[in-house]
Amino acid sequence: MISAVSWVPKGVSKPVPAVAEPPTQEEIDELIKSGILDKSGDGGGSDEGEMEVETTSEGGEVSQALEVAKALGRASKVTKSGTNYDDITEGLKELDMDNYDDEDNDGIDLFSGGYGDLYYPSNDMDPYLKKDKDDDEDSEDSEDMTINPNDAVIVCARNEDDISQLEIWLYTETEDGEPDVYVHHDIIISAFPLCTAWLDCPLKGGDKGNFIAVGLMGEPTIEIWDLDIIDEVQPCVVLGGIAEKKKKKGKKTSIKYKEDSHTDSVLGLAWNKEYRNILASASADKQVKIWDVATGKCNITMEHHTDKVQAVAWNHFAPQVLLSGSFDHSIVLKDGRVPTHSGYKWTVTADVESLAWDPHTEHSFVVSLEDGTVQGFDIRAATSAPTSESKASFTLHAHDKAVCGISYNPLAPNLLATGSTDKMVKLWDLSNNQPSCIASMNPKAGAVFSISFSQDNPFLLAMGGSKGKLEVWDTSYDAAVAQRFGSYIKKSRPQSGA
Repeated sequence: MISAVSWVPKGVSKPVPAVAEPPTQEEIDELIKSGILDKSGDGGGSDEGEMEVETTSEGGEVSQALEVAKALGRASKVTKSGTNYDDITEGLKELDMDNYDDEDNDGIDLFSGGYGDLYYPSNDMDPYLKKDKDDDEDSEDSEDMTINPNDAVIVCARNEDDISQLEIWLYTETEDGEPDVYVHHDIIISAFPLCTAWLDCPLKGGDKGNFIAVGLMGEPTIEIWDLDIIDEVQPCVVLGGIAEKKKKKGKKTSIKYKEDSHTDSVLGLAWNKEYRNILASASADKQVKIWDVATGKCNITMEHHTDKVQAVAWNHFAPQVLLSGSFDHSIVLKDGRVPTHSGYKWTVTADVESLAWDPHTEHSFVVSLEDGTVQGFDIRAATSAPTSESKASFTLHAHDKAVCGISYNPLAPNLLATGSTDKMVKLWDLSNNQPSCIASMNPKAGAVFSISFSQDNPFLLAMGGSKGKLEVWDTSYDAAVAQRFGSYIKKSRPQSGA
């Protein structure tokens, strides 16, 4: 399944991402000692502690190899109970890697009349003459790995067969104008990803970076990964997390969290585009936190909700203003400069699934709910009095099931997309606070969990859901959209002769 999608601005990604250096022995030892390995030891084992491994040298190598594989997120299913460790040990014995360099050359001598002197009746049969063909294939592979300035990049948070990863997709247009969408590379991560947020804070120096923050299920951790590096095995920054776990016989595991960490799953993330080192997070621990990603520290913790906090969003025009939505059926507006203020509160009829500020006006936002409803609000009608209720600008029964994703079109005012677990994606015209559905489709993504309009191609809508396949809808080709927002569609397309 795909739980979250995020667009990367055009021209930000390196044309050819760097390949990560293999981990050093110290890094491998650190991975083995880290809590990542504890996750695989929670199920099905005896109460007498961890499985013992034979103390022979071969057994030690097997144990370390398996542990490193787990730490890198690539452990095979065959490492479950029932693995024949003797077979692996025997394989290592046969290879005899310790004496590899000492082996005698009993085979064909250099310059001898061995296999290298064979005559091939046809050049096509000679493997040494196929180099040009191989070079052509290598060239094609190199082209596929190149990210051009006009390529659209989409990051999908995905889980399949107990493997969690970030997939980096490219959306390109071929010479005949048809889209070509494919996975460029992926990043294996340590736990099920619930939410993502792209950010350009220069965590590694320079003016800007290309990073993705990921909130994890069952983990109080936010991982930040460098999208310009392939085959990386560890995030470049980790916010929060577990400092220490202690398991005692007959007692629950004792967990000590890092200072100012969340203590449960991270459900929502929002990067501040104005204050580029600032990231807000929402968690199942009922807290909202504001982080400085440059220092890795939590600056502010807010506890104004009484249930899980599902979503957070910064205002586009007043970047110190933060919205949060919760399972306690409320949305709260807070000013990050005065976090102790009670803020402004709106009550809704069901669990909050997502929320979004209108990018075209500073005082409006929409919220989607678990019961299929979407509501709009105007903050100018808000009051901080706890007994007063601010009415919604509009209430819309948008879907038959939970509306997990909403996205405003960044170019065309009043154009809103909604995605639901009823498997449908719909487009709405919100003009005059009188919403009307102008288009809908079943993207064949299963239950839809995340949708997002592109900032660079405003009418491209990325969609992900339970089937685990990214879908991209070019909404500009829908007749109703073209009729109502045609002038904005023209603005979004490159002008001929320009």
